[in-house]
Amino acid sequence: MNSSEEKLVLRLQDPESRDTAFRELLELYQERLYWQCRNIVKNHEDADDVLQNTFIKIFRNIGKFKGESQLFSWMYRIATNEAITFLNNRAKKQKISSDELQQQIIDNLENDVYFEGDEIQLKLQKAIATLPEKQQQVFNMKYFQELKYKEISDILGTSEGALKASYHHATKKIEEFLKNL
Repeated sequence: MNSSEEKLVLRLQDPESRDTAFRELLELYQERLYWQCRNIVKNHEDADDVLQNTFIKIFRNIGKFKGESQLFSWMYRIATNEAITFLNNRAKKQKISSDELQQQIIDNLENDVYFEGDEIQLKLQKAIATLPEKQQQVFNMKYFQELKYKEISDILGTSEGALKASYHHATKKIEEFLKNL
């Protein structure tokens, strides 16, 4: 953890400066965490809900943060877990499988007024939806978020070698999907 991150964490953990520090944290990370949530849940309103839950969880648990990883990696992991939990709960509520929910989400993406992609982006999202969950996460973090393998490794708790292999397999599957359209 770098010194500015350490200072922010200390301010977040101090009841006197917590509120001000939390607003700073929001300014620094809100957009990046929003896009992580959005890449998983695909829908703007759902991403907003997941993001709100993420920051509530961060606020409640910042006292437990030990600094063993980067603050950003810790928050990213929380956002990722919140988004996956959100999707699993939705699938359970609708009594459908995760794969069926993914298909439903992609089908609804075309009607999402907040989806800014063109036809190619939509095809890419459909291709990503066919990937196993872990490959989706790795692909989204590497391709859209432009994170380094080291950062992804910290977030997902997976070796860099395994992540490189996952990303490679994901890109091959996406290429194959797009060729067959």
